[in-house]
Amino acid sequence: MSAARFPEKMAGKRIHFIGAKGTGMTALAEILAAKGAILSGSDVPDTFYTDAILKSIGMNVHESFDALQVSPDIDIVIYSDAYNPVSNPEMAEAIRKGLPMFSFAQALGALSRLSDSSGIAGVHGKTTTTAMTGSILASLRSPVTVLTGSAVSSFGERCTLIRGEKYLVAETDEYKRHFMNFSPRRILLTSVESDHQDYYPTYESIRQAFCDYIMSLPAGGLLIYCADDPGATEVAKYARSKRGDLRYAPYGFTAQGPWRIESMAVAEGESSFSLASHKGKFTLHVPGKHLVLDAVAALALAMDIAGLPPESLPDQWNDTATPAFSDEQWGEAKMALALFRGSRRRSEVIGEACGVVVMDDYAHHPTALKATIQGIKAFWPSRRLVVDFMSHTYSRTIALMDDFASSLDEADCLILHGIYASARETPVEGVSGKTLFEKVRARRKDLVDITDKLGSAPGLAAASDGNDRGFLLYIEEHKAATSRVYSLLRANDIFITMGAGDNWKLGRAILEQLKDKEKNHA
Repeated sequence: MSAARFPEKMAGKRIHFIGAKGTGMTALAEILAAKGAILSGSDVPDTFYTDAILKSIGMNVHESFDALQVSPDIDIVIYSDAYNPVSNPEMAEAIRKGLPMFSFAQALGALSRLSDSSGIAGVHGKTTTTAMTGSILASLRSPVTVLTGSAVSSFGERCTLIRGEKYLVAETDEYKRHFMNFSPRRILLTSVESDHQDYYPTYESIRQAFCDYIMSLPAGGLLIYCADDPGATEVAKYARSKRGDLRYAPYGFTAQGPWRIESMAVAEGESSFSLASHKGKFTLHVPGKHLVLDAVAALALAMDIAGLPPESLPDQWNDTATPAFSDEQWGEAKMALALFRGSRRRSEVIGEACGVVVMDDYAHHPTALKATIQGIKAFWPSRRLVVDFMSHTYSRTIALMDDFASSLDEADCLILHGIYASARETPVEGVSGKTLFEKVRARRKDLVDITDKLGSAPGLAAASDGNDRGFLLYIEEHKAATSRVYSLLRANDIFITMGAGDNWKLGRAILEQLKDKEKNHA
């Protein structure tokens, strides 16, 4: 927002964060605090898991927005892209005082120019791939800072890993072309398809944004892309036609080269796979074929950052001009993936009680929903999967209505809610969560619609005789669903809340009831 230069030295700088509790903003605050900045911030009074992180780094967060909180001694203001000076008094006051102001994307972009930086991009999989990359690089003792969009278990439940400043790995956001602020030496592209319809009305418009991002790579830069994803492959094809000075590393089951997945097997609670570039088995304890793809992408990026340099580079950059892991490094990378347990809201296991596993996942696009559900079903085939889904934004729900309905096909039981509207849009007349529910009901004749039936008595449902049908339920407000859903669960279920809304709160409320029941019957 300002033409001021972002300072390279942060020690002693007073930085105020507007919208401090967002995961990206929290991660940025962690990084700047480690550089010696003195931080303050503001946000809404709601409690988030990031509150504890911000408190641990010494940030005083005001739980309101007030112009008086923009004190005269502030050197820099960093603001969340969710706010603007028309509606936010602190942004307006910072402008009035002429303070240097940077959006989150601009500040992250400034940091990217101070390190050897890698940007992880795509409609799906950014957070998990970034977290896996950081976990591998940590095991290899690389001097790296990693920024993710969620708290990661192997990062000590923080949003960042800070092991040095030589390298920066960050997930970079396509919305409103925010990633164009980032200056990467490497880009890892997981997927490209239609999303953020309020900004990208067509597939072609979002595809062009990704193409432009790839074009920002310097000569000799590396594009790692998923060969199994049509959109990512299309963008890579475009890049190859324009940029012969880049290196390209496809990965996936259909990829050619070292990052081809040659085999994959799934057992109860475990996935394993092998690669063309390495003899031996890799193991994951998080569910889903899509997470195997993320793991391979992370290996490719980590190798280019931390691997041993090739003895000589060819005259022309090509797919073979890549570093390599030593046997010891392969072993460390395998161990990091085997120990990886995910991040918040990404196939996250919240807890287990009374034989019910409660999970949460941020999947809010049909492709991600379908992949996550399939992965969980394959990972725990003996369990009934009860999916609670809340769609996010009217624009996305309307544009992808049929895809949303079909993405839920493999759930054993379904609970749907009203649409979680974004702050950037208003409700659309004639469209609601009930619209999606009717679409699902028309498809899922195998499920019994119990929406208008009275719930059973509180407690776990009776054990199945093996012949009962799954249920389909619509409850507009998830806050009203706790007792009803609790009464429908039974031992050996997986109950998972899915979406970018706030229905994750339902999972936690149900887990507390299950724990109480377990405790009372101990």
